Amino acid sequence: MARLNRREFLISSGAALAAAGMPALALAQGEAGAPKRGGTLNMLINPEPPVLVSIFQTTGPALVASSKVLEGLLAYDFDLRPKPQLATAWNVSPDGLKYTFTLRQNVKWHDGQPFTSADVAFSIDLLKSVHPRGRSTFANVTGVATPDARTAVIELSKPAPYLLKALSAGESPIVPKHLYAQGDPLSNPHNNAPIGTGPFRFKSWTRGANIVYERNPDYWDAGKPYIDSLVFKVIPDAAARSAAFETGALDLGGENPVPLTDLPRLTQLPQLAVETRGYRFLEPLSEIDFNLDHPILKDLRVRQAIAHAVNPQVVQRTVAYGYADLSPTPITPGSPYHDAKLAPYAFDTAEAEKLLDAAGYPRKDGGVRFRLTHDFLPYGDMYRRQADYVKSALGRVGIDVTVRSQDLPAFLKRVYADRQFDFTSIGVNTLFDPSVGVQRLYWSKNIRPGVPFSNAPHYSNPEVDRLLESAAVETDESKRVVLYQQFQQIVYRDLPILNLVAPRMVTLANRRVHNHTVSAQGLEGNLADVYLSA
Repeated sequence: MARLNRREFLISSGAALAAAGMPALALAQGEAGAPKRGGTLNMLINPEPPVLVSIFQTTGPALVASSKVLEGLLAYDFDLRPKPQLATAWNVSPDGLKYTFTLRQNVKWHDGQPFTSADVAFSIDLLKSVHPRGRSTFANVTGVATPDARTAVIELSKPAPYLLKALSAGESPIVPKHLYAQGDPLSNPHNNAPIGTGPFRFKSWTRGANIVYERNPDYWDAGKPYIDSLVFKVIPDAAARSAAFETGALDLGGENPVPLTDLPRLTQLPQLAVETRGYRFLEPLSEIDFNLDHPILKDLRVRQAIAHAVNPQVVQRTVAYGYADLSPTPITPGSPYHDAKLAPYAFDTAEAEKLLDAAGYPRKDGGVRFRLTHDFLPYGDMYRRQADYVKSALGRVGIDVTVRSQDLPAFLKRVYADRQFDFTSIGVNTLFDPSVGVQRLYWSKNIRPGVPFSNAPHYSNPEVDRLLESAAVETDESKRVVLYQQFQQIVYRDLPILNLVAPRMVTLANRRVHNHTVSAQGLEGNLADVYLSA
């Protein structure tokens, strides 16, 4: 299959939508005009986030909710070039060991306290210790100097060539030191009632129904936001989500908010439009994670058999309805570090049967070799479909699979805290650089019980650790490519994770919603520019 770069992907996505019967104008956000004030934006959040602050949580809903209240040092345009947010200027020393940020003046937290460099220093240290990706992102940070209230200097022991791309509101939120310095940050009450510097203030959270934010009248970007309130609606049922967009109960939703089979019908409606931009910051990947502590799955031959029994093209065509690219490595085809020489494991049930026999698991009465339980990430509809397909595919080679469903907090607890799982269908964001989005999944130093989207398999390979750590500090791009290709080749063979497809995400919006996607962060941006027309 041909590999698409990001520009080709966006063009092909538009072509695919048009081919599916969607008018070309469905890709636009509407005509530009003077922003209008007032109104309520009703936005889907699915599933309901476990918390509203992303300082230690990287589930998509948490990032979407957090970034409207809490901000980062930087924002990013569609080409991932940094733009000011809480920092107005920045400078990197020639040796790459000092990042100096000039902070925005006259910014206040929602409780009226001033925002200062002490908040930045505290937050970077907290991200390094509790964030699922922070341990690798800020691994080389030795400290943050604060020569004055408006200056923060991140100091490193080794270069971190990806760091300037890792400082967005969702990825690296700045939290108020005066509210987080005491006690356990993971149980801080402000995780569920956040106080930030952003364009929206927290108002209420009715579990299972909605999260309500209101306009921050004292926002530093004078005049913004334009809307009066932002209501995140929790709608677990897929058919109900489609109906809500159709009736106008929902104005906006991202990351494939409705079943992809419904998109052609919905975008024939004059009030609805599709947007394909705003996902470059994420680079999502669908995969199967194996628990390497499991007595059966710790055998490489069993994992290889599963890889041969699962057809990634079926996942691409049937599970993802064609809205995906094959990605047999953890670095997706959209990345310059992707190793295109590695092909998906061949779909070969005979080879799978042979490997299972060799591993000592012959078919028994009823043709069953052994039984496994398969959990899936309850995020959208894709992973449930993938789990059902895995059950069917493995049944053909004598593996009896029970699919287990649960809500998001229970899933995260089972997989990352209790480790009471066999293998799981899951999606991760590989992000803008492998050092941030991929390293956390394979680095042995990121085996961190209780931290979501860390090294769930408990995979440990010293050579992989060495390659990842070397690439994270390598400033020569050609050398980084080689290091990441070597890494991909090893984990492709070791198979702690079976990588399947890179989903193509779309946003669905009512045409009365303007400026919802203005950056690489898409709906994970702060929505300060959004306005509603009649």
